[in-house]
Amino acid sequence: MNLKYVLSCVIPLIMCFYSFFVDAAPKVLIVLSSYGVDKGETKPGFEFDEFSQTYSIFKNNGLEIDIASPRGGSIEADKYDADKPYNQDFLNDKYAVEKLSNSLKLSQVNSSDYAAIFVVGGKGAMFDLPFDRNLQSLIAEVYENKGSIGAVCHGPAALVDVKLSNGDYLVANKIVNSFTNEEEAMFGKKWSKEFDFLLENKLNERGAKFQNSPMMLAHLASDERLFTGQNPASTVKVAEALVVSLGITLAKRVPWDDERTYDLIAQLIDSNNSAADEYKKSSKGYQPQLLAMYGFYSLKVAKNVSDKLISLSLMELGALYFDHPKLSLTMAKGFKDLGQTQKAKSTLQNLIKIHPEQEEAKTMLKLL
Repeated sequence: MNLKYVLSCVIPLIMCFYSFFVDAAPKVLIVLSSYGVDKGETKPGFEFDEFSQTYSIFKNNGLEIDIASPRGGSIEADKYDADKPYNQDFLNDKYAVEKLSNSLKLSQVNSSDYAAIFVVGGKGAMFDLPFDRNLQSLIAEVYENKGSIGAVCHGPAALVDVKLSNGDYLVANKIVNSFTNEEEAMFGKKWSKEFDFLLENKLNERGAKFQNSPMMLAHLASDERLFTGQNPASTVKVAEALVVSLGITLAKRVPWDDERTYDLIAQLIDSNNSAADEYKKSSKGYQPQLLAMYGFYSLKVAKNVSDKLISLSLMELGALYFDHPKLSLTMAKGFKDLGQTQKAKSTLQNLIKIHPEQEEAKTMLKLL
């Protein structure tokens, strides 16, 4: 008997037998904004870091992944660092890159194909996703079919007008979060004036129970298969919560350096001195620049002496392994404002020793 003929008969039977006894992997739809042009310079697009981290989490946990957008086809992310490990992993996956280059059009997507939908953020999400009726229907149908919905940063913009079959807004009376008004004021000035609404305000208008963590720290809000994250740092927590909601035990992995750094910042804000001591021993696995810059920006919005002291301590820890004149000048001004003249002087003296060209530091030191 012809072997080729036998195999052609047997293999389909084997596959049928396998599929009968082994559940197929859950299928999830990642939704991205189609709005971006010129890497976010002309029009904002989606956040590539959020997308690649989400894709990595889903892929490593065995999910089948589709990518969709309002217009379909090729879509643009805002400018991003291709050297970050999660971005490198994605860009080296030809199959994944092909999927992104040929995103599905939301109007052609069938909700019954998916166990979950995840909406990636980026400022572009504020311009097209809230108004896409196809996306609203998909989210409502997947949710009412006992599926899970995830969204991060500006991704929850896709949820604001989603109504369930009973006429209620999906987010009504549910715990949610998103990019906050405070974060928008600090980091969204270029585009927020063109938004139809501020996301925190609109979610509250829809009856959501809005909650959040301090500026730019990871925060996961979960309520009845709805998972929302505050900002880019929240991406992994939202993606993993969605995976768990599908009955999957999370695969072990090594946290990314920026992920570990945000967790460290949260511990330091909670006065976890042991975390600070561990970091002082070695910065390996952390990003000192991120730690320092978090302190720098949090100082700008600090409301009291306690907040200012925390911000300055974060900057000091970052400065142990990261040197920048502007950082040292800001620290010196902060110490001066709090009446810690000696710390201000020593900070300036050290800055001038490393950067003798810093005239502003010399002038400030003379006035102390």
